[in-house]
Amino acid sequence: MTNHRINHRIKAIISFILLLGLPSFLLSQTQEWIGFTSGTFIWCLADEGQYLWVGTDGGGLVKLNKSTGEFIVYDKWNSQLTDNFVNAIAIDGQGNKWIGTYGGGLAKFDGVNWTVYKTSNSGLPYNYVWAIAIDGGGNKWIGTYGGISGGGLAKFDGVNWTVYNTSNSGLPSNGVLAIAIDDSGNKWIGTSGGLAKFDGGNWTVYKTSNSGLPDNNVKAIAIDGQGNKWIGTSSGLAKFDGVNWTVYKSSNSRLPSNNVVAITIDGQGNKWIGTSSGLAKFDGVNWTVYDKSNSGLPYNVVDAIAIDGVGNKWIGTYGGGLAKFDGVNWRVYNTSNSGLPYNRVLAIAIDGQGNKWIGTASGGLAKFDGVNWTVYKNSNSGLPYDIVQAIAIDGQGNKWIGTGLGLAKFDGVNWTRYSSANSGLPSNNVQAIAIDGQGNKWIGTANGLAKFDGVNWTVYNSSNSGLPYNDVRAITIDGQGNKWIGTSGFYGGLAKFDGVNWTVYNSSNSGLPSNNVLAIAIDGQGNKWIGTQYEGLAKFDGVNWTVYKSSNSGLPSNWVYSIAIDGQGNKWIATYGGGLAKFDGVNWTVYKSSNSGLPSDYVNAIAIDGVGNKWIGTDRGGLSVYREGGVIIPPVEVKEKSNEIPTNFALYQNYPNPFNPSTTIEFDIPERSNVKLVIYDILGREVETLIDKDLEPGKYKLNFTSTNLPSGVYFYTLKTPKFTKTNKMLLIK
Repeated sequence: MTNHRINHRIKAIISFILLLGLPSFLLSQTQEWIGFTSGTFIWCLADEGQYLWVGTDGGGLVKLNKSTGEFIVYDKWNSQLTDNFVNAIAIDGQGNKWIGTYGGGLAKFDGVNWTVYKTSNSGLPYNYVWAIAIDGGGNKWIGTYGGISGGGLAKFDGVNWTVYNTSNSGLPSNGVLAIAIDDSGNKWIGTSGGLAKFDGGNWTVYKTSNSGLPDNNVKAIAIDGQGNKWIGTSSGLAKFDGVNWTVYKSSNSRLPSNNVVAITIDGQGNKWIGTSSGLAKFDGVNWTVYDKSNSGLPYNVVDAIAIDGVGNKWIGTYGGGLAKFDGVNWRVYNTSNSGLPYNRVLAIAIDGQGNKWIGTASGGLAKFDGVNWTVYKNSNSGLPYDIVQAIAIDGQGNKWIGTGLGLAKFDGVNWTRYSSANSGLPSNNVQAIAIDGQGNKWIGTANGLAKFDGVNWTVYNSSNSGLPYNDVRAITIDGQGNKWIGTSGFYGGLAKFDGVNWTVYNSSNSGLPSNNVLAIAIDGQGNKWIGTQYEGLAKFDGVNWTVYKSSNSGLPSNWVYSIAIDGQGNKWIATYGGGLAKFDGVNWTVYKSSNSGLPSDYVNAIAIDGVGNKWIGTDRGGLSVYREGGVIIPPVEVKEKSNEIPTNFALYQNYPNPFNPSTTIEFDIPERSNVKLVIYDILGREVETLIDKDLEPGKYKLNFTSTNLPSGVYFYTLKTPKFTKTNKMLLIK
């Protein structure tokens, strides 16, 4: 079990919250959207002396202090960065950062101000920016990729835009993936359709058909001191000296994979090559390969490499985070704003204590109590598989977890696994779970429905019952105990099961618009709201059907993955590709990544907590929280205790740091003392006194949550008659 917090045992816990005039039982944020992401999926790196800039897939832009490891995350919730998917970073001579995003266009950041360039307000040809290079004249060369017809290459001099594409130039493809500039000012452009050289007037194109290029999909380019071009493709590495081609593949060299996605050259001329199966160093004769099995490389998919002024190699992996290699030692750095292990969130459940249980698509299961994250994986717990597709919580607080390789019960300490080999589970692919009033678990799998009473299993399938199809995607139980079961397939549809009789609704015998049913929710009036794949949303009152599609309503996409209903009866509808929709029965409100804090338009899951926060799980965008009027973070009571008495006074660094909106402060008191813990702003003005009282000996922890405080540097001071210490923390909104 991995716990993302300082590993101090705690004897006594104090939960304090900066209230600023709010009721003592809750804390309201003025911020309507907040987000939790994993920054371990790294796409690009840029070195800037003391700092390293890290672009992540869904985790935003990270500024890392290389000497201290402290970092700041810039994302769409706390800055003007329009998209959390950062594909490219370049730094100009004035220190401006140029940031290419996956759908949010191009951003310029001078350290304070943001300027965003999109197709709607500039000459940028497409909002998906994959590559940026800056020439000797300060011009920015921007590679975009918009599929078959969109995209192209743009030159921006700070005022004017010039666009090159397949229709007006020699560019071989509008999918521009890499750009490098040689000493003569020639631009070498890697595309999905070959390599191009552009001298400002003439184009020369190299393809597999007319050169030694091993593949037309060119992902990386680097130029060495002798002017040789090193070209990474989907089918190997090529060296081009202007005349001759030399190709390196896994079959004729020690290149660990033919899928070459990153190349950087150090001061000694060594080539550092990132592949989908590890990192390679090539000195022109000898190969050295680094992977998880023989080094400190945290993950074998290497998407980015940067080399700093003292020769350290900074390696961005896709899934394992950031590593520094000095030639001998490896160190891994945190670049995440939370403990969320993976940005693809498939399932969310909230227990009676308000803990959020989050199922991810390869990162396992996460528990979030509002401050601390605990991650359960197959490698550190009894979780059978790291793809978690369904979560339900029974009356005793047990978590029932559906994965792609079986079902697990977790009581907080012990794990029990159920599979088709050791139980009556009909398939190990568990896609839905519901629990009835008698505590029976109803489990939807890819091969039928199972009822489990804790001892006995009963299996329902299309051959022995009225279940219309064995691929069960959704289960909901109404107030009368009827089970409503959504199946997906040509012969699928919706089934109602009262324990004896089956009633099947499909597209041929009812108003159900599609037989692919992915989500079911029941409102306070007993209406069933049914989400389908491709054919929209249906409401069924037991007699009449009403169908909502993008063509006849405000539903933004006809692919409905999840539905939740709030205390006011509003329906919150998660769609795949269309974002999130709220429907009050008359009006539709649509939240997309372009008009809200939603990090991705592909929404897989939604759950609503007791104070009205919507917890939204997205595909690659992580977890976001939304509430009109401001997110409410209730105080979290932590109950961990020990009998350990510390020997010295201590004040520890808060975590996370930077933070938004909450952070945790821990301190040790070895003897009964009058203790004062105070927050100050950067000018030394007192912001809030968190503690001013006598405390018994022990290890203490409290949660500090900001509300109306602006972003900036703050200090917290612990003062006793025998001890005073101050630490710095950074709030970023």
